[in-house]
Amino acid sequence: MDLFKVYPLWDIDIVRAEGSYVWDDKGTRYLDMYGGHAVISIGHTHPHYVEKVVDQLKHIGFYSNSVIIDQQRELASKLGELSGKRDYQLFLCNSGAEANENAMKLASFVTGKSKVIAMKGAFHGRTSLAVAATDNPSIVAPVNRTDHVVFVPLNDEAALEAAFEGGDVSSVIIENIQGVGGVRMAGEGFVRKIRSLCDRYGALYVADEVQCGCGRSGKYYAADWAGVDADIYTMAKGLGNGFPIGAISIAPHIAPKFGMLGTTFGGNHLACAAAIAVADVMAADRLVDHARELGDYLIGELKKLPRVKEVRGRGLMIGVELFEDAAPLRRKLLFDEKIFVGSSGDKNTFRLLPALNIGREHADRLLEALRKLLTTSC
Repeated sequence: MDLFKVYPLWDIDIVRAEGSYVWDDKGTRYLDMYGGHAVISIGHTHPHYVEKVVDQLKHIGFYSNSVIIDQQRELASKLGELSGKRDYQLFLCNSGAEANENAMKLASFVTGKSKVIAMKGAFHGRTSLAVAATDNPSIVAPVNRTDHVVFVPLNDEAALEAAFEGGDVSSVIIENIQGVGGVRMAGEGFVRKIRSLCDRYGALYVADEVQCGCGRSGKYYAADWAGVDADIYTMAKGLGNGFPIGAISIAPHIAPKFGMLGTTFGGNHLACAAAIAVADVMAADRLVDHARELGDYLIGELKKLPRVKEVRGRGLMIGVELFEDAAPLRRKLLFDEKIFVGSSGDKNTFRLLPALNIGREHADRLLEALRKLLTTSC
């Protein structure tokens, strides 16, 4: 049997990782400034993380949600402390797409309405409703198409208000920093407008924090920069540092009912152990503050580089837009400088999504490589 080839692959076989470095099968070391799509939040194979997951596996790896799983309660408590949303409720699942799917479904259950407002440039996942709310027709199969999703331009308050006036709005879903869309940021005033319109029309505000959350922006949720609370926050990627886990954090005014949501593997013992380890390290090492402080330094230095049109983002979620196609630069960084960075839906923009505990020396290594490459032809 061959693999179903849906990914374009670099000809690199990564076999080992530690901290912010990965090694291929030939022994070549690479600086990882992409974290496997923003997944690696506390560094590869962090000792505490490895210890917690291995120890959990020695006791029990899985049982279903038909019994008490103490690790779920511990994780909920720790995420409440980290995020400051202590009175919110936690539902655990397996991925970002599943988190967004459940968030929009829950909003529709609660409000009794069917319309979802999403943003142009959005990416919310590849499952049925998540992909329907993703602004990329090429990945929306005919079976996924629906009239229930309305797209409005990011930061266009007039278009947002007009979409509400059409009625039947169950939720607004927004990445407060768009990832695949090119690290485009929602204005704080726009986010506050979402909150006020949801309150006025009886809809729920869903903050998609799958990529921009879990401390990456310099606050636990990127949505919190606007100073208002979402009704539902979705999480995945950095939550488990590589172990598959997703979650939604649900405001206290939303009451659960048996059977409303469900999952087989969500919140299993191993996934919770991984996420608890991540939360432990984030709290002990003040990684949310560190992401903000180092991100400020990195963004400031990136803006000084030649051939850079714009630098966008917050914390350690950064998009660098060039005046030209970024693909040749990414290739040079990878094969000449041995540094991983990411692409985006905007061909001129590359993304930086490193572990939240990278050091100044890692940032400076990237800056040195970029400075060299951007003063020569790529």
